[in-house]
Amino acid sequence: MHPTYRPVMSTTRTRSKPRPKGLTYADSGVSIEAGDKFVGSIGSLLRRTHGQRVIDNPGGFAGLLRLDYNEQLFKHNYKDPVLVACADGVGTKVHLAIEMNKHDTVGIDLVAMNVNDLVVQGAEPLLFLDYIAVNAVDQDVLYDIVKGISDGCKLAGCALIGGETAEMNDLYKPKDYDLAGFSVGVVELKKATNPLRVEPGDVVLGIESSGVHSNGYSLVRKVLKHAKLKLDKTYPELGTDRTLGEVLLEPTRIYAGPIVKLLRAYKVKKVISGMAHITGGGMEGNLNRALNDQVDAVVDESSWEVPAIFRFLQKHGDIEEAEMRRVFNMGIGYTLIVRPSFVEGVKAKLEKSGEKVHVIGTITKGKGRVRVKNRTK
Repeated sequence: MHPTYRPVMSTTRTRSKPRPKGLTYADSGVSIEAGDKFVGSIGSLLRRTHGQRVIDNPGGFAGLLRLDYNEQLFKHNYKDPVLVACADGVGTKVHLAIEMNKHDTVGIDLVAMNVNDLVVQGAEPLLFLDYIAVNAVDQDVLYDIVKGISDGCKLAGCALIGGETAEMNDLYKPKDYDLAGFSVGVVELKKATNPLRVEPGDVVLGIESSGVHSNGYSLVRKVLKHAKLKLDKTYPELGTDRTLGEVLLEPTRIYAGPIVKLLRAYKVKKVISGMAHITGGGMEGNLNRALNDQVDAVVDESSWEVPAIFRFLQKHGDIEEAEMRRVFNMGIGYTLIVRPSFVEGVKAKLEKSGEKVHVIGTITKGKGRVRVKNRTK
């Protein structure tokens, strides 16, 4: 195991040490020196995500973040602050990154899969930690991964304050790695989302996804193998000059920034009654988590255009429509349940932040289900 990333760490050695007699850690395939060198190379990637809440802790075993920073965070905005935490990974999307030897975007995916879940609760992301498991330390690959994580944290407005890199050559094949992340945020208790606030007449808004995001890649890879598709090839059906691999590696969209900005715009009125991050399980398996057992969400799937990548995968994998809807986001990555008189205002604010937003449904009396109409098949 390698130490927690540190804001300041020196790995300079003035003289080489004699090789120990007998078996060593290096003989087992783990290089402490390589791990130390990597940790020393990424300090700037962490520091670029730090604000005044982060406390420098050179040589520490854990990252420090101040909760009562008195300029703006808690004293001005929070009377009853509640910490919100979540953990997630990127899944088998990393296999495509490894196959394409492109590792600078899966870190963004890692941050997105965590902070998008976190802001569903109405929380502001504060900090992020990562865990990278590898066969062996590859400085260039690991730097690209952490660069992506750092980029994601900048987009999400949270601080990357630490992480862990584990060399495990007896668990991972050469060049293989896995990613996991952990995020912490804060929300004013009375402003946290609560399914009990969702009422008949509320309107469901959907924000477009950037593509497949980070769910369903075991099925994606099965389709690639089944149809003998090439990651380095362009396909006219995709409507782009990018290769299939580039389309599939498009990172998960990070909604945290626009959502936090939106929530701050309504300091008193509770115009958002619920939110959902659309991941594995699709619309029906995620939007229902924002509902109470007295209401249903009626979603019109003709209200947005399904991106070409999904129809491409469906065609080449001969996948049934119901399975597509169950596994993938199908073009909507995040939903908000909004009071009807505020729909246009909320939509306009999100669009001003660069999001593409659609009115996709309404809330009716029901039993806590998502009911879909106008399926294409």
